[in-house]
Amino acid sequence: MLKLKRDIRSLTDFKRNTADYMQQLKETKRPVVLTVNGKAEIVVQDADSYQDLLDKAEQMETIEGIRRGLEDMRTGQMRPAAEVFADMRRKLNLG
Repeated sequence: MLKLKRDIRSLTDFKRNTADYMQQLKETKRPVVLTVNGKAEIVVQDADSYQDLLDKAEQMETIEGIRRGLEDMRTGQMRPAAEVFADMRRKLNLG
């Protein structure tokens, strides 16, 4: 979870104290928002935490796909695979 007093800093401060920030990122696993002229411009994060974020995003995409599939089943928008394959064989004259 982002902590505003500690995790939003200027890019200039980050450049001056990179080693300190690297240690903070590794210890806390929290991202740091870097500002330029007082506006948030970039987020810096340790590699393991970023990978976790990517993994969670992929899981959410999978869950959403399953949810859509279940909704299609509920609304009758799907057909049994055997029926689809039979139609394909018929259309392709595969007997």
